[in-house]
Amino acid sequence: MKGRIHSLESFGTVDGPGVRYVVFVQGCPMRCAYCHNPDTWEMNAGTEMEPSEIIANYERNKPFYRDGGITVTGGEPLMQIDFLLELFTLAKKKGIHTCLDTSGIAYHPKRSADWLEKMNKLCEVTDLVMLDIKHIDPEKHKELVKQPNDAILAFAEYLDKMNVDIWIRHVVVPGITDDPVYLHKLGLFIGGLNNLKALDVLPYHTMGKSKYEKLGMEYPLKDVPNMDKANIPTLKQYILDGIKERRDMAE
Repeated sequence: MKGRIHSLESFGTVDGPGVRYVVFVQGCPMRCAYCHNPDTWEMNAGTEMEPSEIIANYERNKPFYRDGGITVTGGEPLMQIDFLLELFTLAKKKGIHTCLDTSGIAYHPKRSADWLEKMNKLCEVTDLVMLDIKHIDPEKHKELVKQPNDAILAFAEYLDKMNVDIWIRHVVVPGITDDPVYLHKLGLFIGGLNNLKALDVLPYHTMGKSKYEKLGMEYPLKDVPNMDKANIPTLKQYILDGIKERRDMAE
C-alpha cells in the first residue's frame, strides 16, 4: 500500500501532544477560503511512499518523539484511508502515539459498509483525532469551504461513540467565524461530546497569501485582516460558555 505524500515535517510542535513526526498527505475535497496549503488539493499529485518508509523515518529520530508520536494531516488523510490504516496499524505495533488531523469531510454514515468497517478499524489504532470544525452554521459553512458540514458533525458524534479522544480546532476569521452567536452554538454542540479532550481557538492569519501568489491563484480573503490575538480569550469563552450550558443541561 502506497500513499500520496505532499511533504514531511520531522519536528512538529503544534500537531498534537509533544514533538511529532508530521505527514502531510496529498488530496483534499475542501476548499477553505483561508487554506494555506492549496498545493495539497490535487488528489493525484505528491510523492508515493509506503507506510514502512514513514515508520523507518520516525525510528531514526525516535528519541526526539519520546512524548509525541506521528500525526497525519493534509490535505485530507481520510481520502487515503487504506494507507492511513496500514500506517497507524504499524505505528501501534511499535508503541507509537497516533494522531489524525482531519476535517472529517470524507466521513458519512451512509458510506459503503466496507469503508465504514475500515473506519472502525482505524479508530482502534488512533489515539487522538484533531478535528477542524470550520463553521457550525450549515449555510455559512458551505460559503466558507464549499462543502456542507452535516457529515463533519456526524463524524464528531461517531468518534464519541467509538471512544476516540477528540481535540477540536476552530479558526476565528474576522467577520466570518467570530460571531458570538455561532461560537456559542459551536460550544453547545461539542459540549455534548464525552470524548472532548481539548479546544484550540486559532487566530486567522494572512501568511498563506504569498503561496497563492506563487501558485498564480487569487487569495479568497485578500481583504480580510489578521485576527487580533488579544481577542482570542474572549472569543474562546463564548465556546466554553456553550460547552458548560450543554453539560449543565445534561446533569
